[in-house]
Amino acid sequence: MSDTTNAPGTAELTVERVQNWITTQVAARLETTADQVDVHKYFDEFGLDSADALVLAGELEKWLGFELETTAMWYHPTIAELSAHIVERSSADGAPQRGN
Repeated sequence: MSDTTNAPGTAELTVERVQNWITTQVAARLETTADQVDVHKYFDEFGLDSADALVLAGELEKWLGFELETTAMWYHPTIAELSAHIVERSSADGAPQRGN
């Protein structure tokens, strides 16, 4: 289910790319298509249990190549917000970004 083979370098990290990855993963867990996943919906509204959320966070970190703070999904509770936070954080860590 996890797509870690195409992990981005931080220079290739964009909001759209992160958002697409998360959306695809959530859709797979919900057994639906990515276009049915609302990026502005709160994570807890998807009906994923805490174990699913932990696995998703772990796979996301593996795909990104860096750890997220444990409160990232709490303070950025939608796919859109979390994606923007991840790109902002990676940019703040000194990696140049291309597009959003």
